[in-house]
Amino acid sequence: MTGDPPPRKRVVTMTGAYQRRNYTVYDLIQQKGTGQKVQAMTFTPEEAEAAEAAALDMINIRWTAQRPEDAVALRRAAPETFMTFCMPPTLAASETEALRAAFTAMEAGADSVYCAWSARYIEAMAAAGVPVMGHIGLVPRKSTWTGGLRAVGKTPDQAKALHADLKALENAGAWAVECEVIPHNVMAVLARDTSLVTISLGSGTDCDVQHLFAEDILGTAEAPPARHGKRYRNLYDAYQRLQGERIAAFAEYADEVRNGAFPQPRHLVQADSSTVLVLEDLIARGVTDGPL
Repeated sequence: MTGDPPPRKRVVTMTGAYQRRNYTVYDLIQQKGTGQKVQAMTFTPEEAEAAEAAALDMINIRWTAQRPEDAVALRRAAPETFMTFCMPPTLAASETEALRAAFTAMEAGADSVYCAWSARYIEAMAAAGVPVMGHIGLVPRKSTWTGGLRAVGKTPDQAKALHADLKALENAGAWAVECEVIPHNVMAVLARDTSLVTISLGSGTDCDVQHLFAEDILGTAEAPPARHGKRYRNLYDAYQRLQGERIAAFAEYADEVRNGAFPQPRHLVQADSSTVLVLEDLIARGVTDGPL
């Protein structure tokens, strides 16, 4: 069952192309506080296409300048859904590099970029007109600073630090923030005190957007999702069964070739006997000239 998608709006991308989107940054900011939207991180064109067909409001994808074709393929698979390209922290080593990476992502079809590493990078991108999403709470690649993969915000000091991080993102010019594994009652207070569009990954229902990874929703990983995730299907087992069928098919093919069961006459093309006789005669007489 799918939701009713909003009317598509015409937009002009950074390359000057006319396209249609379900939401713009303006829409999402204006609709802050009016109910939760739905976002997923997708990793394959098939997942992105399915997310758009299911009328998800927003999609995140991973972005790397080394393989822009991967992001372009996902963008093409979900051409009308608001899409944020998530930049890895090692993509840029300066504000200038971050800005160049952001421009490249926008040229590849991003509606927004995600940066979890430096408020200075966010400020540089936002000053250039690039919509930037930040991140507070558990930032997995910064987890050494928070004691590993654990909730952030359970103590007064952590809660105050989260508030400071939120205000730093506002001051840097971000338009949205992913809030990961923050105690829901702490998040409820933070969400009331920010102009940013808040995106919950395990941080409760007081945010403007709920976010999950496609691998958790679809169950494509062998391990179960973290506590804040939920499986709606178990594609891992389905993929294992499919792989078993692939192996069985290859094995049957090899067996039939080796025991002479394949190919059979119905798999072959046969020329007239006169054609064979002409060829045999030519070879017997040692004729070597003629067309190849």
